[in-house]
This record gives sequence, C-alpha cells and structure tokens, in this order.
Amino acid sequence: MGARRTAALACALAAVAALGLSGCGTGGDDPVAATPPKHLSGTIQLWHHYSDREASVIQDAVHGFEKLHPDVHVDVHSGQQDTKITQVVASGGDVDVLLTNLNATLGTACKTMSDLAPYMKRDGVSTSQFQDIFARATAFDGRRCSLPTTSDVYGLYYNKTLLARAGMTQPPRTLDQLESMALKLTTYKKDGSIKTLGFDPLVGFQQNTSGTLSAAAGVTWTKNGDSAIATSEPWHRLLAWQRDFVHKIGYDKLKTFSAGLGDEWSADNAFQTGRIAMALDGEWRVAFIQDQAPHLKYGTAPFPVLDGGGRRYGGGFVSAADVGVNKRSNHKEAAWALVKYLTTDTGAAVRIANGIKNIPTLKAAAESPGLQAPAPYRTFIRASADPASSTSPITEIGATLTATLDNYWTSFQQGSGKGLADGLRKVDTDINNALSLRRAK
Repeated sequence: MGARRTAALACALAAVAALGLSGCGTGGDDPVAATPPKHLSGTIQLWHHYSDREASVIQDAVHGFEKLHPDVHVDVHSGQQDTKITQVVASGGDVDVLLTNLNATLGTACKTMSDLAPYMKRDGVSTSQFQDIFARATAFDGRRCSLPTTSDVYGLYYNKTLLARAGMTQPPRTLDQLESMALKLTTYKKDGSIKTLGFDPLVGFQQNTSGTLSAAAGVTWTKNGDSAIATSEPWHRLLAWQRDFVHKIGYDKLKTFSAGLGDEWSADNAFQTGRIAMALDGEWRVAFIQDQAPHLKYGTAPFPVLDGGGRRYGGGFVSAADVGVNKRSNHKEAAWALVKYLTTDTGAAVRIANGIKNIPTLKAAAESPGLQAPAPYRTFIRASADPASSTSPITEIGATLTATLDNYWTSFQQGSGKGLADGLRKVDTDINNALSLRRAK
C-alpha cells in the first residue's frame, strides 16, 4: 500500500518542489572493507513512508533485525513522505537507511545514496535473488542505489455475479473486449444517469493513471534520455481508445457517477459494493475484500492489453518500495546489514509481505509456503514474474514524469479527441524541460 500512496498526483506534484534539493552532489562512495565486520553496534536511523498498521509491520521486522544484532538499535521514523525523506537526506540530515517508492524518488535521490554493489559482491548478494523487473528498476544511472522490498502489482478485478447475469464467464483479455463488456454491463436509471457501471475509464479515477494504464500497451516513455511519448504509436492508440470509451458513456455522466461513489479505501468501495463490475486495482484489494466484503464473488486477472499494441497478455504495471543507504551515513555497515536483512532474509520478507499485503520481490519469499496467498492474490504473484510486466522509467524528475502526462490526459478525455499529436508533443516538451533543469543542477 505504501508504494501506491506516493503514486498519487498530489505527491507527484510535491516531488517537483523537492527536485532542487535532492540532487546535490555528495562526493564519491567510501571504500568498502574486504570482509564484513564480525560485530555491529551503535544506533542507526531508518526513515520510511508507512504509517499506522503498516508501520507496525516494519517495526516488527526491525525488531527481528535487532535480535540478530543486539548491540544495534534502530530508530524508526515512520509516516514520512518520500519527498521529505529525500530532502532530509540531501540536506545532510540524520538518516542512515531510507525506504521509499522507487518510481517517485529513486532517480532524484540516487546520487545521495551509497552504491550497494561492492557490499553485495562482498557478502554474496545477487540481483538474481529478486524478480527481474525489480532488480533492474532499483538501479539508476549505472549505480546500484537500492534493493527492492515489496511491490505493488496491478490487474483486473471482476464481479463474477454481475458478469454471469450478463452471460459472461471469462474476464476480458483485450481493451476492446473490456470496453464491449463494460458497455453491456452498464445500467442506467430512468433519468439517464448511471446505476451500475461496467468499468470506469476515467483517468484520475482511483488507480487509473498513465502509469498503471501504460502496461496495457507496448508504449515508449523515453528514448536516449528524453521523453518519447509523442513518437510512440501505442500511446496515441491508448489515449484514443480511452477517450472514445469515455465518449460512448458520456464524460459528464461518468464524473457525476464517480463523484457519488464511496471512499476507495472504505467498505463503501464501489467494486466491493457492486456498483462497478470491473476495476483496475492492486494486489492489496484482495485483503480489503477479505476484511470488508467477504461474501463478494469475484475474480482477478491480468489487466487487458491493447490489440496490436505489442504487449503480451499476462503481466501488468508494477511499482516497488526500495531501500538504500545514505551516502553520508556514519554507520554504513550497520545500515547495509539492515538493508540486506529487509530485502534478502526470506522470513523477514514473508512477514512484511503478509503484514502489508504487498507482493514480495524476493523470489524465495514469493515461493515460500509461509506466504499468505489466496487464489486471487496469486494472480499478482504470477504477473510480477511475467516478462510482460512493466513499470514507468526511473528518471531524475521522479514522479513528475507520469504526473505531466496525467495532467494532459485528464484534460484530453473531456474534449473532442482532436489535437492529440500536438498535445503529446507538448507533454514531451514539458518533460524534457524538467529533465534539462534537473540535469543542470
């Protein structure tokens, strides 16, 4: 759940303000001892974005680490926004280990983080221990800045009862099938307003973003370090498909219906109450349904893909929480030991995944019999390992990359559908300007 919070637009825009601080140079990496210390002691500071119940899960994991190293104490600073963590690190604050969302912060924070590669080589830690997509995503600009902990994986939730009433037995595999089924599943009141919606296509509705939807097509985000959205045909086709879908139901009707729905994180969630038949959501929804709507008959599946878009069915959009060591830390060996424990200890990884209800990135944890994995949840485990899964690229401007496209898309979906090419070129220009400013610092 922590990873998805920082993907929200508000946090993405907040990241813009942090860019000026988070890229300050901090010098080279300190040499790493040839052998690990036989004994660790001292106090280290862990900062992370989890709060409430999820923070207690991280705290329990920390207690497990402290039992292994009784002379090390970990001061935990929970509930810290990712942008604040990167600002504190960049300004020389007392942070030894930082746990954040990689898509939102890694590109902006990497220069302030220690290169973990020498520690990994020395201690026999290999990127092959993790699902490939997360191993790749947690490095940036030639530096192994971090390692992945848990991940968010997105897919399709569908109400079996509503689909069965409409004579449907299988979830859609393509976006055209999704649209066709959704239109048939949508019902209206006498005044023409929506009563039950097959699928809400609005970008900005709950988990519908340029990032999560991008996995449905073989889109290109960047090329040679610059934004390449306007020259990527799948982007044009994806936005055009979504805009036409919105138009067939009616933008105003969808906005009115969406505004009247219950809170996404409460028992009044529209999918859980049957007001929406299908939804794009993350693996955490399985736990919400178990708790808030245990009698709901539903299924999960990979999210449908764009016909001819170059993306094979079976994957989905993924994001992860990553953890690394502050380059300025005075306790790097203890900090690295904590990072290694949180990411590579199978028992710890399983406990964290079970507690936070995210997908473990450690292969051994994903395969562990101790992982609480009901059938709907296993859809997301399989998707996380599927080569068809994708994530938005890690860049120096963090979440500003996707927020820029989100801003345009939410405007585009309201209009006639004209001017898409010019609009996407403007998106490229805005992203490249932000990248240029960032790289000049």
